[in-house]
Amino acid sequence: MESQSTVTTVPTPGAPLTGLSRTEQRGQGARQRPPRVVLFMILTIIVLAIIGGLFVAFDKIVRPAMIGEFLKKMMPPSTAVATVVAQAEDVPQLLPAVGSLQAVHQVTVTPEVGGSVTKILFQSGATVKAGTPLVQLNDKPQQGDLANYKAQARVAELDLARYRALVAKQATSQQTVDQQQAALDQANANIAKTGALIAQLLVRAPFDGVLGVRQVDVGQFVKAGDAVVTLTDLDELYANFTLAEGERGRVAVGQAVRVTVDAYPDRVFQGTITAIDPQVSSDTRTVKLQATIPNKDHILQPGMFSNVTVVLPVMPNQVTLPETAVDYSLYGDSVYIVRDGAGPDGKPMLHAERAFVKTGNRADGKVVVLSGIKPGERVVAVGQNKLQNGAPVTLSDQGAPPAPAQTPRP
Repeated sequence: MESQSTVTTVPTPGAPLTGLSRTEQRGQGARQRPPRVVLFMILTIIVLAIIGGLFVAFDKIVRPAMIGEFLKKMMPPSTAVATVVAQAEDVPQLLPAVGSLQAVHQVTVTPEVGGSVTKILFQSGATVKAGTPLVQLNDKPQQGDLANYKAQARVAELDLARYRALVAKQATSQQTVDQQQAALDQANANIAKTGALIAQLLVRAPFDGVLGVRQVDVGQFVKAGDAVVTLTDLDELYANFTLAEGERGRVAVGQAVRVTVDAYPDRVFQGTITAIDPQVSSDTRTVKLQATIPNKDHILQPGMFSNVTVVLPVMPNQVTLPETAVDYSLYGDSVYIVRDGAGPDGKPMLHAERAFVKTGNRADGKVVVLSGIKPGERVVAVGQNKLQNGAPVTLSDQGAPPAPAQTPRP
């Protein structure tokens, strides 16, 4: 047999496809699509990827760097503050307490016996001396008894003289003389007793002082112990106050105290501790103390509420600041120290540096700083509530705050 050969005809580009089905023609056309479309799509994807990478790089690197640089250059404006230089000085130790005033001598004058008031011999509020008559009670019965006993005493004395003369002449016995002597002694005893009763019916001032308001009227019957008037010695007063038991070792008899009262807020009264209770109260864990306060002008009065300050020995070489310079908070006490530095442009600039401190006693508007600052450091005294750590500051024209007023003296 004669072999048959298969001849494949390759179509000329651009020539119509003949001898192929439609499906074969579409496939052949797809294989012959120009590569420019594919290249365009690839280039588009690459460009989009590059743009996305640039956005990510800007967001992660460039923008934070720009923000940081902006914030670095944007410094807050300087705050004007008043400052004070920390100083080392001797500081008095003051131990505050509260108490009340009590008279050294104060009584409610009362009669020792009952009776009707016949005379009132004083004016309310008068100043009297010891022994001054105040109230007279009815003493007419006692005066009658006194006259009777005096008459008996005179008769007994005369009879005794006669019997003694008779004994000398041996005209009577010694027993008669002794009996008459006893009668005279009895009469004199009745006189003394009646005189004492009469004295009790005249109520007198027991000591020098100032009388209170009269509490009786003429004709009123008073019993023994009924109040007539109060009598108070105002030349000296006691200031009774208490301290916590932990302060017991710091106080002693003879230490000075300062006392102020609401009635005279501009005056300070000086006194001395004169008594300390030997025991601590188990209920309040406090110690009772008593100070004696001179009161020659009678300004202070018993019962007044008093602020008592015990003056302890001074503490030498203590660093002090005005109380306004310390910021008290739950996180601790702190101050702002003014430091020298440089701004972003390199020029000198003052800034506030926050420092935590440990404070001690306070007195006369100042506070003792135990640690955290050194003498000579400049500290913000007014305006620190506007500051933050590192904030720039300028010194105010008003300068440091005025020194606290001295404690008024009597």
